[in-house]
Amino acid sequence: MDFTNPLVYGVPCFIAFILLELTYSKTHGDDHLYEWKDLFASGAMGIGSAIIAPLVKVVSAIVIFEYTFEFFNPLVDGVRTNIMGYESFGYAWYVWLLCQLADDFTYYWFHRANHEIRILWAAHIVHHSSDNFNLGTAVRNGWFTILYKPLFYMWMPAIGFPPEMVVVALGIEALWQFQLHSVYVPKMGWVEKIFNTHTMHQVHHAQNVEYLDKNHGGFLNIFDKLFGTWKELDDDIDVKYGVIHAPNSYNPLVILTHEFKDIWNDTKKSPKLTHKLMYIFGPPGWSHDGSTMTVKQQQRLFREQKKKNPAVAFSRPN
Repeated sequence: MDFTNPLVYGVPCFIAFILLELTYSKTHGDDHLYEWKDLFASGAMGIGSAIIAPLVKVVSAIVIFEYTFEFFNPLVDGVRTNIMGYESFGYAWYVWLLCQLADDFTYYWFHRANHEIRILWAAHIVHHSSDNFNLGTAVRNGWFTILYKPLFYMWMPAIGFPPEMVVVALGIEALWQFQLHSVYVPKMGWVEKIFNTHTMHQVHHAQNVEYLDKNHGGFLNIFDKLFGTWKELDDDIDVKYGVIHAPNSYNPLVILTHEFKDIWNDTKKSPKLTHKLMYIFGPPGWSHDGSTMTVKQQQRLFREQKKKNPAVAFSRPN
């Protein structure tokens, strides 16, 4: 069967909705929702991703996913049979649902890893580097993330999901993620018991200490709730978007590489190999001398401060 990635049709919609939200914000007094230089920087990152993504798709979908599927699901008497002994999955409607659920589970751990492993964070921080939260920010994607993302999904064709089905599931996930980047959609009641919504994604993009590394889910929030990373938006907290170690530049190349440069500089702070490896593969904020803190350390300190002073409602990360 031949399936087209939904993103082929999504890109024109992305542009249309960005322009619609931009126009609405400017005509309704929200002049600071979009900043022109920031929007152009996000657009440049998005264009780069759009150019690179099809090239990577050839490697991921045709080579990696296809090879993995063929290797773990060889033809046995004309039937695709998984090496575990069962017949590989077909295209029944429930298989599509299971594939989408498997995709969301994978996306959760892929996304969480991007926040908890510094070398991956260096690629992903591009998406969080804007101080604005809007549909323009949704296309502000790091180019290097595309290179290793397929590796997280290889298990899906390995257990029997057809490669093209996995690609479609990835496209659907990306479409959902795009539309989450809007402040104009309020809390959605019962929908928020199951799905990842706009207010939850506002939490994810916030640099408030209590919001850091929360809500990694794709279109569902069940895995955040299962694994302890879910956080609801508190109406009493003034949300501050972006990252404290921002690139402070609208230059796409600076936005793309600044965290890698910081990693390189940090590895030179200690001669010990273990320290160097931690600066690369440890959590962001880790330091051998305690001069900076990880998210968990910041949140632990924040909770201690809040116990002493309940009025503490907002703190920025180190």
